[in-house]
Amino acid sequence: MHSTQTIVPATTLTTPVLLLMAVATGLCAGSNYFNQPLLHSIAVALDVSDATAALTVTVSQLAYALGLLLFVPLGDMLERRSLASGLMLLAAAGLFISGYAGSFAMLVAGTVMTGLFSVAAQTLVPMAATLSEPQRSGRAVGLVMSGLLSGILLARSAAGLLSDLGGWHTVYRAAGCLMVLLALALWHALPASRNPVALRYGQVLRSLVALAAHHPRLRSRTLLGALTFASVSVLLSSTTLLLSGPGFALGDSQIGLVGLLGVAGAMMASVAGRLNDRGWGLATSAGCLLLLLVSWGALRLGLASLPWILLGTLLIDIALAGIHISNQGVIYQLDPGARSRINAVYMTGYFAGAATGSALGSLAWRLGGWNGVCVAGAVLALTSAAALRYDYELARKR
Repeated sequence: MHSTQTIVPATTLTTPVLLLMAVATGLCAGSNYFNQPLLHSIAVALDVSDATAALTVTVSQLAYALGLLLFVPLGDMLERRSLASGLMLLAAAGLFISGYAGSFAMLVAGTVMTGLFSVAAQTLVPMAATLSEPQRSGRAVGLVMSGLLSGILLARSAAGLLSDLGGWHTVYRAAGCLMVLLALALWHALPASRNPVALRYGQVLRSLVALAAHHPRLRSRTLLGALTFASVSVLLSSTTLLLSGPGFALGDSQIGLVGLLGVAGAMMASVAGRLNDRGWGLATSAGCLLLLLVSWGALRLGLASLPWILLGTLLIDIALAGIHISNQGVIYQLDPGARSRINAVYMTGYFAGAATGSALGSLAWRLGGWNGVCVAGAVLALTSAAALRYDYELARKR
C-alpha cells in the first residue's frame, strides 16, 4: 500500500507556478458552480421548471464525485502533468457542450462531462504538497486551495454578470476557452512528475479501500468534510431560489455578486494552511465548526433581511474553507507516497456529501421553505460536531 514518493527539488514550484496552479484549480472547480445563479434563466430558456433546472446542481456534484473516484487516483499511476492537462482539455469540451446547449438534455450531458473531468483540480492539489518541502507543504496546499475556493465563489459572480451581458450560455463558452489556455500553460510550466513504483489501475482502485481501512483518521476527516460540505450545499442549492423569489426579486448578476463575500472564505484557506504547519489543525477545525453553527443562525434571520443573508454567507464560506484545509493537513501526512489516492478517497466523500446536501436543500425548500432549509443545514452542522469529536479521540490515541 505504501509507495515511494517522487523526489523533486522544492524550488521546482515557484510562487508564480503555484499561482498558475491556483488559477487552474479555481476554474476547474468553479466550472461546476456556474449554473447556481442561472437556474431561473436556464429554466426559462430551456422550458423546464425551476426545480428541474436545480437538478443540474446535484448532477454536477455527483459527476464530480465519480470523477474523483475514477480519475484522481491516476495521479499515483500516470505522469501527473500530462494527466492534469488532459483532464482539463476534456473538461473544456464539456463546457462547450453546455455553452451551446439547445435542450435540457444537452445541458445535462455537458454538465456531466465537465463534472467528471474538472477533477483535474484535485490532481493539482496533491502535486503542490508532493513537490514542496515538508515544512512548507501546508503553505503550498493553502495557496492552491485558495485558488480553488475563490474559483467556486467567483464562478457564481462571473456567471451572473456574464448572463446579464450575453445570456446564460456566455460563461460556459468563455470558461471553455480559458480552460484550454490554462491546460497548455500548465503543460509548459509544471515539471514532469510520476510515482516511480509501477501500479496498475486495478491495484490503484483496490488500494483506495485498503487506505481507508488502514487509516482511521482518513475515515474521520472524510466524514467531517462530507458533513460540513453537505451543510454548506444545503445553502448553495436554495439561496438562488430565495433571492430570485418575490421577497428579494434579485437578478442573475445581483445573486452572483452575493458570492463575492465568500472570497474572505477563500483567503481563510491560506491562513488555515499556515496554522496547520504550526500544529494547530484541530483548533482551527473546532473554531471553524463553531462559525458554521453560528452562520445558520444568521441565515435563519435572513428570511426578510438581506444583510443577515450576507453575514451568514460570509461566515459559512470561512468555516468551509478552514475545515477543508485542516482536513487536508491531516490526511496528506498519513502516507506521503499515496497522496493522490488518499485525496481521491477524501474528495469522493467530500463531494458525495455536497451532492447529498444539494438534494436535501431542494427537498427542504419544497417542504418547508427557507425555514426548512435552515433546519436541515443546522442539523448537518451539529452532526459535523460529532464527527470532529470522533476525530479528536482518534488523534489522542496516536
